[in-house]
Amino acid sequence: MGFHRVGADVNEKTWGGRFREATENIVESFTESVSFDARLYSQDIRVSQAHARMLVKVGLLTPEEGEQIVEALQTIKNDIEAGRIVWRQELEDIHTHIERALIERVGEVGRKLHMGRSRNDQVVTDLRLWIREAIDHLDALLADWQRAFLERAEAELDVILPGYTHLQRAQPILAGHYYCAWLEKWQRDRDRLADCRKRVNVSPLGAAALAGTSLPIDREFVRQELGFATLCRNSLDAVSDRDFAVEFVSALALLAVHLSSWAEEWILWATTEFGFLDLPDRFCTGSSIMPHKKNPDVLELIRGQAGRVMARLTQLLTLLKGLPLSYNRDLQEDKLAVFDASDTIMRCLTVAIPLVRASRLRRQNIAATLDYGFLDATTLMEYLVRLGIPMRTAHEKVGQLVQECERRHCRLQDLPPEVYDALVPGLGASVYEVLGIEAAIAAFQSAGSTARVEVEKQIAYWRQHLQSQPWASPSPY
Repeated sequence: MGFHRVGADVNEKTWGGRFREATENIVESFTESVSFDARLYSQDIRVSQAHARMLVKVGLLTPEEGEQIVEALQTIKNDIEAGRIVWRQELEDIHTHIERALIERVGEVGRKLHMGRSRNDQVVTDLRLWIREAIDHLDALLADWQRAFLERAEAELDVILPGYTHLQRAQPILAGHYYCAWLEKWQRDRDRLADCRKRVNVSPLGAAALAGTSLPIDREFVRQELGFATLCRNSLDAVSDRDFAVEFVSALALLAVHLSSWAEEWILWATTEFGFLDLPDRFCTGSSIMPHKKNPDVLELIRGQAGRVMARLTQLLTLLKGLPLSYNRDLQEDKLAVFDASDTIMRCLTVAIPLVRASRLRRQNIAATLDYGFLDATTLMEYLVRLGIPMRTAHEKVGQLVQECERRHCRLQDLPPEVYDALVPGLGASVYEVLGIEAAIAAFQSAGSTARVEVEKQIAYWRQHLQSQPWASPSPY
């Protein structure tokens, strides 16, 4: 953002009365925040309009003055959105820019607006409103994200995948089960944001600089005007609290971890070595020297940008750890962390949603590898348990059968009946009913398992759960 400089007249400062010297240019450049807090303009104007209506209600402004201020603030908002407001670093922040523009338009009446409040309670109110709106938009975006996974779960329900632990083949799972696992993670991310919103949705306005005000303001009126659920009870805490910002970015950091983990898995699946996933060309890039390459750059950047969000959480925690009560100018830096973390997550989700919808599992490639890794070994062990063999004994016996298969270079279902009869007399006549990938899938029955009927229950739950969820509009951030 560029600045227009017209001089550093101390009289233009909201605090200039006590000072004899103009502020040094390098100090103004160092201390300004309008280069990043300008994006709070909409919230700041909304807060100021509510404050003006309150001042009318309590008799500190006449109805005519209040109407004049509210209308002028709306024209300032329109001018900002039309690019007609010039940002000046000597005016420090968005609050001073708006107040200066108001005074230029309505004269002395504009100088009355700030009574009963401070920039300290004003800025934290703005930030709470911004985060509240960001959470609502993120929630709608995450609902779309979940729908993309639900669509894949429905379309690829019957695809059998190798499930992994320690990145080693473990047991077979249905693809629908796999996608539903991610739906659970995304829902917890949404739940954390919803819980955070409760502590965001508290009004600090009226705390003034730190101790409140001797003017007869009505904080409850402003709370209702701005749609806050409750009031901050303590003015010292109200202006210094940024726990809600930490909590917001913390929720985003864990969401970023989940996004990175998902991206890492799909990067692996798109390799020749796995060959499980076909990523659409329009979400990949190539190499400037190797003409055959199709690189999953979008997924790699999602994985990489998770680090930015986690770093912003560390930044906020470090920012707060040494601050005494109440307000300190250090808190100006909170918005950089909040804005960047939120922007990063929104960018990642915006590109990831259509990527998921356009990607497809490589069914033939996956099916061709399912016989590798003894994915039915655990099912065989549990079959022996049902026959009355102690679990640890069954575990040992199946491990020995796997060794025999490795020696013969075959599958468990390829072992002759006499091998199984030697294990349990007569076993060779029935054991083949539970061997093989299809039989292993069919054997599952516990609630929440990868049994088809259980996966269908999960899909039905998510279909109903997401039906009434909001759809994301284009991000205003």
